[in-house]
Amino acid sequence: MTEALQVNGLRKSYGKNEVLKGVDLCVRRGDIFALLGVNGAGKTTALECIEGLRKCDGGNISISGRMGIQLQSASLPAHIKGMEAVHLFAKWNRAAADASMLAALGVNSLVDKQYQEMSAGQKRRLHLALALISDPDIVFLDEPTAGLDVEGRISLHEYIRTLKAQGKTILLASHDMAEVESLCDSIAILKDGRIAFSGTVNELTEAVGKHYNISIKTSQGTETFEADNIGESLISILKGYREKRMDIQDVQVDRGSLEQHFVRIARGRKE
Repeated sequence: MTEALQVNGLRKSYGKNEVLKGVDLCVRRGDIFALLGVNGAGKTTALECIEGLRKCDGGNISISGRMGIQLQSASLPAHIKGMEAVHLFAKWNRAAADASMLAALGVNSLVDKQYQEMSAGQKRRLHLALALISDPDIVFLDEPTAGLDVEGRISLHEYIRTLKAQGKTILLASHDMAEVESLCDSIAILKDGRIAFSGTVNELTEAVGKHYNISIKTSQGTETFEADNIGESLISILKGYREKRMDIQDVQVDRGSLEQHFVRIARGRKE
């Protein structure tokens, strides 16, 4: 079996509000996968149903292997110390916490710090360590770098890649498109309770068209244009400057970012 996660026809309603209207997902074993969606799209509900934290109304969920779940928030006692939480979770899971994992996540420095005294970044690292104690095959990460500084984000990204190298499957939810583009093998975009797109970042680019940003710098400043056909558009733009007898000092062309492509599908409009 090459799939770590298979979801078919997942449905969930809250009263008359149908949040998930038949979600289909497939995550390959060993991939880093991101579930994306604007606020209210049903992303959190879908994840909670998959994780078993919320009962769905219909559909099938098949998970291959053990799960580790890092929630965006955790209900740890305010006065519990970092290593106390680690030892407690290790006992629950009948496992020994990996010392190298704890060191890599900086949890060893939280030996004497109570949970209520920890920064947001320290809590994020502790939550991830607790999710990994059972040596899971598939790891769910909800906004894994929220509250981390730049150094912390880079360090955690490196550790996520280490988990992938160990053969683990990572399923994350993130609002940081640069993070998603840097880490993920594949993504899915949830819109109005259904999957509007599923595939790689490059496939998303192809799906929405070859969207380009063109910046033209002159002595009067810089103008930016958007185009789907780079050849015809650039020629037309340059012709317009020549007709105005404006000297061009610089021309820059780049493909649209993942965030721009995401917005075009998730919100159904260009930005």
